[in-house]
Amino acid sequence: METEHTPIVMVGAGNLATHLAKALYAKGFRIVQVYSRTLEAARMLARKVGASATDELSALVPDAALYIVALKDAALADRLPEIVSGRENAFWVHTAGSIPMDIWKGKVARYGVFYPMQTFSKRREVDFATIPIFIEACSEEGERFLSGIASVLSGKVFSATSTQRKSLHLAAVFACNFSNHMYALAAELLDKYGLPFDVMLPLIDETARKVHQLDPREAQTGPAVRYDRNVMDGHLGMLADEPVLGDIYRKLSESIHSLAEGRAAKTE
Repeated sequence: METEHTPIVMVGAGNLATHLAKALYAKGFRIVQVYSRTLEAARMLARKVGASATDELSALVPDAALYIVALKDAALADRLPEIVSGRENAFWVHTAGSIPMDIWKGKVARYGVFYPMQTFSKRREVDFATIPIFIEACSEEGERFLSGIASVLSGKVFSATSTQRKSLHLAAVFACNFSNHMYALAAELLDKYGLPFDVMLPLIDETARKVHQLDPREAQTGPAVRYDRNVMDGHLGMLADEPVLGDIYRKLSESIHSLAEGRAAKTE
Protein backbone atom coordinates (compact mmCIF):
# COMPACT_ATOMS: atom_id res chain seq x y z
CA MET A 1 0.00 0.00 0.00
CA GLU A 2 1.30 3.47 -0.93
CA THR A 3 0.76 5.03 2.44
CA GLU A 4 1.47 8.59 1.36
CA HIS A 5 -1.64 8.44 -0.85
CA THR A 6 -3.90 7.64 2.10
CA PRO A 7 -4.57 10.96 3.88
CA ILE A 8 -6.29 10.30 7.19
CA VAL A 9 -8.31 12.44 9.61
CA MET A 10 -8.33 11.43 13.28
CA VAL A 11 -11.58 12.32 15.04
CA GLY A 12 -10.45 12.07 18.65
CA ALA A 13 -7.20 12.63 20.53
CA GLY A 14 -7.49 10.27 23.48
CA ASN A 15 -5.37 7.26 24.39
CA LEU A 16 -6.26 5.02 21.45
CA ALA A 17 -6.35 7.86 18.92
CA THR A 18 -2.93 9.07 20.05
CA HIS A 19 -1.25 5.68 19.70
CA LEU A 20 -2.99 4.83 16.43
CA ALA A 21 -2.20 8.19 14.82
CA LYS A 22 1.46 7.95 15.86
CA ALA A 23 1.71 4.39 14.54
CA LEU A 24 0.15 5.34 11.20
CA TYR A 25 2.40 8.39 10.91
CA ALA A 26 5.50 6.30 11.67
CA LYS A 27 4.57 3.97 8.81
CA GLY A 28 4.29 6.82 6.31
CA PHE A 29 0.57 7.54 6.36
CA ARG A 30 -0.35 11.21 6.12
CA ILE A 31 -2.39 12.42 9.08
CA VAL A 32 -3.87 15.62 7.72
CA GLN A 33 -6.03 16.69 10.65
CA VAL A 34 -6.83 15.90 14.28
CA TYR A 35 -10.11 16.81 15.96
CA SER A 36 -10.76 16.97 19.69
CA ARG A 37 -13.44 18.83 21.60
CA THR A 38 -10.48 20.38 23.47
CA LEU A 39 -8.29 22.37 21.06
CA GLU A 40 -5.15 21.90 23.15
CA ALA A 41 -5.57 18.11 23.07
CA ALA A 42 -5.99 18.25 19.29
CA ARG A 43 -2.91 20.44 18.95
CA MET A 44 -0.84 18.18 21.19
CA LEU A 45 -1.46 15.14 18.99
CA ALA A 46 -1.37 17.12 15.74
CA ARG A 47 2.16 18.35 16.55
CA LYS A 48 3.33 14.76 16.89
CA VAL A 49 2.01 13.68 13.49
CA GLY A 50 2.44 16.80 11.37
CA ALA A 51 -1.28 17.56 11.14
CA SER A 52 -3.56 20.54 11.58
CA ALA A 53 -5.81 20.72 14.63
CA THR A 54 -9.41 21.69 15.19
CA ASP A 55 -12.07 21.60 17.89
CA GLU A 56 -14.90 22.19 15.40
CA LEU A 57 -16.50 19.23 13.65
CA SER A 58 -17.74 21.56 10.93
CA ALA A 59 -14.10 22.37 10.13
CA LEU A 60 -13.11 18.79 9.28
CA VAL A 61 -11.52 18.62 5.83
CA PRO A 62 -13.87 17.17 3.21
CA ASP A 63 -11.48 15.12 1.08
CA ALA A 64 -9.50 12.67 3.25
CA ALA A 65 -9.27 9.03 2.16
CA LEU A 66 -10.20 7.77 5.61
CA TYR A 67 -11.84 9.23 8.72
CA ILE A 68 -11.04 7.34 11.92
CA VAL A 69 -13.42 8.11 14.78
CA ALA A 70 -11.91 7.26 18.16
CA LEU A 71 -14.36 8.86 20.58
CA LYS A 72 -16.18 7.60 23.64
CA ASP A 73 -19.11 5.38 22.65
CA ALA A 74 -21.73 7.86 23.85
CA ALA A 75 -20.08 10.77 22.02
CA LEU A 76 -20.02 8.81 18.75
CA ALA A 77 -23.70 7.90 19.03
CA ASP A 78 -24.82 11.38 20.07
CA ARG A 79 -22.78 13.38 17.58
CA LEU A 80 -22.66 11.06 14.58
CA PRO A 81 -24.84 13.21 12.25
CA GLU A 82 -22.69 16.25 13.04
CA ILE A 83 -19.47 14.25 12.61
CA VAL A 84 -20.27 13.05 9.08
CA SER A 85 -22.17 16.13 7.84
CA GLY A 86 -20.90 17.20 4.42
CA ARG A 87 -18.63 14.16 4.20
CA GLU A 88 -21.22 11.44 3.69
CA ASN A 89 -19.37 9.94 0.70
CA ALA A 90 -16.07 9.53 2.56
CA PHE A 91 -14.88 6.27 4.12
CA TRP A 92 -15.63 6.23 7.86
CA VAL A 93 -14.57 3.79 10.57
CA HIS A 94 -14.87 3.71 14.32
CA THR A 95 -12.49 1.97 16.71
CA ALA A 96 -14.94 0.71 19.34
CA GLY A 97 -15.18 -2.89 20.42
CA SER A 98 -18.79 -2.75 21.56
CA ILE A 99 -20.47 -0.60 18.88
CA PRO A 100 -21.85 -2.43 15.80
CA MET A 101 -20.69 -1.44 12.35
CA ASP A 102 -24.26 -0.64 11.32
CA ILE A 103 -24.23 2.54 13.41
CA TRP A 104 -22.99 4.08 10.14
CA LYS A 105 -25.73 2.56 7.97
CA GLY A 106 -27.92 5.12 6.23
CA LYS A 107 -25.66 7.97 7.27
CA VAL A 108 -22.57 7.42 5.09
CA ALA A 109 -21.97 5.50 1.88
CA ARG A 110 -18.78 3.65 2.86
CA TYR A 111 -17.97 2.53 6.34
CA GLY A 112 -16.44 -0.05 8.63
CA VAL A 113 -14.62 -0.75 11.88
CA PHE A 114 -10.92 -0.66 12.72
CA TYR A 115 -10.48 -2.17 16.20
CA PRO A 116 -6.98 -2.58 17.67
CA MET A 117 -7.47 -4.81 20.73
CA GLN A 118 -5.06 -3.47 23.31
CA THR A 119 -5.03 -1.34 26.44
CA PHE A 120 -3.68 2.13 25.69
CA SER A 121 -2.23 4.76 28.03
CA LYS A 122 -0.61 7.91 26.68
CA ARG A 123 2.44 7.59 28.92
CA ARG A 124 3.27 4.04 27.81
CA GLU A 125 4.43 3.14 24.29
CA VAL A 126 3.06 0.05 22.54
CA ASP A 127 4.31 -2.00 19.60
CA PHE A 128 1.54 -2.08 17.01
CA ALA A 129 3.28 -4.95 15.20
CA THR A 130 2.13 -7.26 18.00
CA ILE A 131 -1.40 -5.90 18.40
CA PRO A 132 -4.28 -7.84 16.80
CA ILE A 133 -6.41 -5.55 14.64
CA PHE A 134 -9.98 -6.59 13.86
CA ILE A 135 -11.62 -5.08 10.81
CA GLU A 136 -15.11 -5.06 9.33
CA ALA A 137 -16.46 -3.20 6.31
CA CYS A 138 -19.71 -2.75 4.45
CA SER A 139 -18.20 -4.10 1.21
CA GLU A 140 -15.44 -6.42 0.00
CA GLU A 141 -13.64 -3.42 -1.49
CA GLY A 142 -13.80 -1.64 1.87
CA GLU A 143 -12.50 -4.69 3.70
CA ARG A 144 -9.52 -4.92 1.33
CA PHE A 145 -8.83 -1.23 1.90
CA LEU A 146 -8.89 -1.57 5.69
CA SER A 147 -6.93 -4.81 5.58
CA GLY A 148 -4.21 -3.08 3.57
CA ILE A 149 -3.88 -0.31 6.15
CA ALA A 150 -4.00 -2.68 9.12
CA SER A 151 -1.40 -4.98 7.55
CA VAL A 152 1.09 -2.11 7.37
CA LEU A 153 0.78 -1.70 11.13
CA SER A 154 0.43 -5.29 12.36
CA GLY A 155 1.07 -8.88 11.36
CA LYS A 156 -2.11 -9.89 13.16
CA VAL A 157 -5.08 -8.69 11.12
CA PHE A 158 -8.45 -10.43 11.36
CA SER A 159 -11.90 -9.95 9.89
CA ALA A 160 -14.57 -10.04 12.60
CA THR A 161 -18.30 -9.43 12.59
CA SER A 162 -19.86 -6.96 14.99
CA THR A 163 -21.10 -9.86 17.13
CA GLN A 164 -17.63 -11.41 17.27
CA ARG A 165 -16.04 -8.06 18.09
CA LYS A 166 -18.54 -7.49 20.90
CA SER A 167 -17.55 -10.84 22.42
CA LEU A 168 -13.87 -9.89 22.05
CA HIS A 169 -14.52 -6.67 23.92
CA LEU A 170 -16.35 -8.49 26.71
CA ALA A 171 -13.53 -11.04 27.03
CA ALA A 172 -10.99 -8.19 27.06
CA VAL A 173 -12.82 -6.54 29.96
CA PHE A 174 -12.40 -9.74 31.99
CA ALA A 175 -8.79 -10.34 30.90
CA CYS A 176 -7.56 -6.75 31.19
CA ASN A 177 -9.82 -4.34 33.07
CA PHE A 178 -10.93 -6.74 35.76
CA SER A 179 -7.41 -8.16 36.17
CA ASN A 180 -5.99 -4.66 36.59
CA HIS A 181 -8.69 -3.92 39.17
CA MET A 182 -7.49 -6.98 41.09
CA TYR A 183 -3.99 -5.42 41.08
CA ALA A 184 -5.48 -2.21 42.45
CA LEU A 185 -7.25 -4.10 45.24
CA ALA A 186 -4.05 -5.99 46.01
CA ALA A 187 -2.21 -2.66 46.22
CA GLU A 188 -4.79 -1.41 48.74
CA LEU A 189 -4.31 -4.52 50.90
CA LEU A 190 -0.53 -4.22 50.76
CA ASP A 191 -0.72 -0.54 51.73
CA LYS A 192 -2.79 -1.55 54.74
CA TYR A 193 -0.02 -3.84 55.95
CA GLY A 194 2.86 -1.52 55.05
CA LEU A 195 4.12 -3.49 52.03
CA PRO A 196 5.02 -2.16 48.55
CA PHE A 197 3.08 -3.27 45.49
CA ASP A 198 6.24 -4.14 43.54
CA VAL A 199 6.65 -7.34 45.60
CA MET A 200 3.74 -8.63 43.46
CA LEU A 201 5.43 -7.97 40.11
CA PRO A 202 7.34 -11.27 39.75
CA LEU A 203 4.13 -13.15 40.55
CA ILE A 204 2.10 -11.06 38.08
CA ASP A 205 4.74 -11.48 35.38
CA GLU A 206 4.92 -15.26 35.80
CA THR A 207 1.13 -15.55 35.77
CA ALA A 208 1.05 -13.69 32.45
CA ARG A 209 3.92 -15.73 31.00
CA LYS A 210 2.25 -19.04 31.92
CA VAL A 211 -0.79 -18.45 29.75
CA HIS A 212 1.47 -18.14 26.70
CA GLN A 213 2.11 -21.87 27.15
CA LEU A 214 -0.81 -23.22 29.18
CA ASP A 215 -4.57 -22.97 28.90
CA PRO A 216 -5.59 -20.43 31.60
CA ARG A 217 -7.82 -23.03 33.21
CA GLU A 218 -4.83 -25.38 33.47
CA ALA A 219 -2.61 -22.62 34.83
CA GLN A 220 -4.94 -21.78 37.73
CA THR A 221 -3.49 -22.33 41.22
CA GLY A 222 -4.42 -21.25 44.74
CA PRO A 223 -6.72 -22.32 47.58
CA ALA A 224 -9.97 -21.96 45.62
CA VAL A 225 -9.00 -24.63 43.06
CA ARG A 226 -8.75 -27.29 45.78
CA TYR A 227 -11.36 -25.49 47.92
CA ASP A 228 -9.08 -25.28 50.95
CA ARG A 229 -11.57 -24.00 53.53
CA ASN A 230 -8.93 -23.39 56.24
CA VAL A 231 -6.99 -20.96 54.06
CA MET A 232 -10.08 -19.36 52.54
CA ASP A 233 -11.78 -18.86 55.90
CA GLY A 234 -8.58 -17.29 57.23
CA HIS A 235 -8.52 -14.86 54.31
CA LEU A 236 -12.18 -14.00 54.77
CA GLY A 237 -11.50 -13.36 58.46
CA MET A 238 -8.83 -10.84 57.48
CA LEU A 239 -11.41 -9.13 55.27
CA ALA A 240 -14.09 -8.96 57.98
CA ASP A 241 -13.83 -5.16 58.06
CA GLU A 242 -13.89 -5.01 54.23
CA PRO A 243 -17.29 -6.50 53.29
CA VAL A 244 -17.03 -5.55 49.61
CA LEU A 245 -13.64 -7.22 49.26
CA GLY A 246 -14.92 -10.20 51.21
CA ASP A 247 -17.81 -10.58 48.80
CA ILE A 248 -15.49 -10.33 45.79
CA TYR A 249 -13.15 -12.92 47.34
CA ARG A 250 -16.02 -15.31 48.02
CA LYS A 251 -17.61 -15.02 44.58
CA LEU A 252 -14.32 -15.32 42.69
CA SER A 253 -13.29 -18.32 44.77
CA GLU A 254 -16.62 -20.03 44.03
CA SER A 255 -16.20 -19.30 40.31
CA ILE A 256 -12.61 -20.64 40.28
CA HIS A 257 -13.63 -23.83 42.07
CA SER A 258 -16.69 -24.36 39.86
CA LEU A 259 -14.61 -24.01 36.70
CA ALA A 260 -11.95 -26.37 38.07
CA GLU A 261 -14.58 -28.98 39.00
CA GLY A 262 -16.16 -28.74 35.56
CA ARG A 263 -12.78 -29.21 33.91
CA ALA A 264 -12.02 -32.22 36.12
CA ALA A 265 -15.39 -33.82 35.31
CA LYS A 266 -14.69 -33.54 31.57
CA THR A 267 -11.39 -35.41 31.93
CA GLU A 268 -12.82 -38.33 33.94
